[in-house]
Amino acid sequence: MALVNENYLKLPGNYLFAEIARRVSQFKNNNPDADIIRLGIGDVTRPLPAAVIEAMKKGVEEMSREETFRGYGPEQGYSFLIEKIIENDFRPRGVELAGDEVFVSDGAKSDTANFQEILGSGNVVAVTDPVYPVYVDSNVMAGRTGSTDGGRFEGIVYLPCTEENGMKPSLPDKRVDMLYLCFPNNPTGMTLSKEELKKWVDYARENRTVILYDAAYEAYIREDGVPHSIYEVEGAKEVAVEFRSFSKTAGFTGTRCAYTVVPRDVKVYDSTGKAHSLNPLWLRRQTTKFNGVSYPVQAAAAGVFTEEGKRQVRELVDYYMENAGIIREGLTAAGYRLYGGVNAPYIWMKTPGSMGSWEFFDKLMKEAHVIGTPGAGFGASGEGYFRLTAFGSRENTLRAVERIKSRM
Repeated sequence: MALVNENYLKLPGNYLFAEIARRVSQFKNNNPDADIIRLGIGDVTRPLPAAVIEAMKKGVEEMSREETFRGYGPEQGYSFLIEKIIENDFRPRGVELAGDEVFVSDGAKSDTANFQEILGSGNVVAVTDPVYPVYVDSNVMAGRTGSTDGGRFEGIVYLPCTEENGMKPSLPDKRVDMLYLCFPNNPTGMTLSKEELKKWVDYARENRTVILYDAAYEAYIREDGVPHSIYEVEGAKEVAVEFRSFSKTAGFTGTRCAYTVVPRDVKVYDSTGKAHSLNPLWLRRQTTKFNGVSYPVQAAAAGVFTEEGKRQVRELVDYYMENAGIIREGLTAAGYRLYGGVNAPYIWMKTPGSMGSWEFFDKLMKEAHVIGTPGAGFGASGEGYFRLTAFGSRENTLRAVERIKSRM
């Protein structure tokens, strides 16, 4: 008799975005003529930059010739891409990394979910609330939690982000071992200053806590004084792992390429108190369970760092941030209370009156034919809020704002 991993039975029946897709599909079946505008899932809509396409074509052509064909590549990524990542994303910000501290992968989502595998099952986990669901769900699957109670799992330390604290979490009031942070934040769009982030790094150093830092949206930062990498903070290379992605930056949501930085100085401890570097442990995990990102895709990612590629990516990010401004200005004028949309492509809005998140989702879908994401899907503190993304087309963004203003 094959037994189930009962930790999976603790999870809600559907992943958040799968439940949204189910509701939208049912509505479309019942209303086939409805013109649905989707500003829910954080998926980009603009095509890949021309420099990326050109680099990918060259990579594919190389695979067609015997003298340049490549089979299995290094699981941690080709050095030509890793060197460009360090040279462009970190060195200009005063951060020095070794080539073996950067690991190319197929997505920040998979890396943030998989990284917990190399950390002990007895670790106490802390997450901000609201939170990207993968951080919580992957730890539930690993057996670090009890059952759920009112939308929160026993055994996880939740750090509420509310209007009372400006949507910024407070330090844990107890010691935790693993701490997930995401800034610019998904879903709230909020950021931390360098001084604010230093408090978290100091806490981690004092408590031997590992920070799992998701910086997937750093390219959207517009304001000065907001760190693009946690490694801009002194001491962070001793305690933090950073996840980054080409998905929202360069349109790779369907192409799949990302990377994770694991400094050699980040330590974890065995039951005797002996220290071990996380870096070789992650390398061991990746070489065992991951075959690497394909050569043409890594060649395409390298195209992001050409002069043309950097210019085209800036234009792409600017386009989405202009969408964010349209949503912010339009809905603020309509009387909605909003956060985010300044340094991030997400707008976090308070639902009108005392309306619940899923109630507002259904009302918005049925009356305005606009799809967003219920805040409750990101955690208990997300109830009463709603996330809209700036990743739609300009036309649809304008139409969605007008529909919400006129129909809601």
